[in-house]
Amino acid sequence: MALIQQPLAVRVSPAPAPARPRPPGLGLAAARPRSRRSNGARGSIRTASMSVEPARAGTEAAAKATAADVVRGFYDGVNRRDLAAVEPLIAEGCVYEDLVFPNPFVGRGEILEFFAGFMGSISSDLRFVIDDISAGDDSRAVGVTWHLEWKGRPFPFSRGCSFYRLQLDEKQQQLQIVYGRDCVEPAAKPGEAALLIIRAVTWIFERFPRLANML
Repeated sequence: MALIQQPLAVRVSPAPAPARPRPPGLGLAAARPRSRRSNGARGSIRTASMSVEPARAGTEAAAKATAADVVRGFYDGVNRRDLAAVEPLIAEGCVYEDLVFPNPFVGRGEILEFFAGFMGSISSDLRFVIDDISAGDDSRAVGVTWHLEWKGRPFPFSRGCSFYRLQLDEKQQQLQIVYGRDCVEPAAKPGEAALLIIRAVTWIFERFPRLANML
């Protein structure tokens, strides 16, 4: 500023009027509009890419999720009593077998109805805890061992193991559960008596094989 205020030795043309002083704090604000006008097209492309990135990131994250990640998300949604989070993890034609019940649950709607009843009938403090989970060599087949806890304490007769098979949904580009089976610890433990029962039933089938057709 000191150089501008000094008189010039040779005057070729009238000196331009000095620029009006800018209010303090407006330097960056004044510079931004000029930058946008000079590079308007480039700025608009950048804005468009920023709006697309979140959706693209969500799709890529779903596509990169492993079968074990999907199963973990399934248990997490059940623990939070969040059916909306569980729904997209289950395939439309999924078959779910809980060996406590005589018949499997078939279809997403029937399975969600079962879990809605399950969530509404038990305490919100009762939660699934995964003990171990393994996808093995087949990345779309997952085995899980788990137990239930109530307020952080193990719940009696609640240990179980589950198997899940998953398949890629081409439309949503994410893995979904197409088959599941749960086996829960029995409250009554017959011990060695169970071996005697199996032996007796086998003896009957060997002598009356037609009875096996009734199963």
